[in-house]
Amino acid sequence: MQLTINGEVRTVAEVDTVAALLDHLGVTHQAVAVMVNGAVIPRERYASTFLADSDALEIVRFVGGG
Repeated sequence: MQLTINGEVRTVAEVDTVAALLDHLGVTHQAVAVMVNGAVIPRERYASTFLADSDALEIVRFVGGG
């Protein structure tokens, strides 16, 4: 499946949900916000939000500091 992730077209295999994509990328679910095709996905829906070929995602990591 081809996805556009943060503006970069990537081919990923065996990824069907937002949660599976984050796991594939090695990203901690609690440390990011995710948008799929312009819609913000609540963290509790990562596992139930299915992805389709050509979806566009923005994955934003939270950075702490002071």
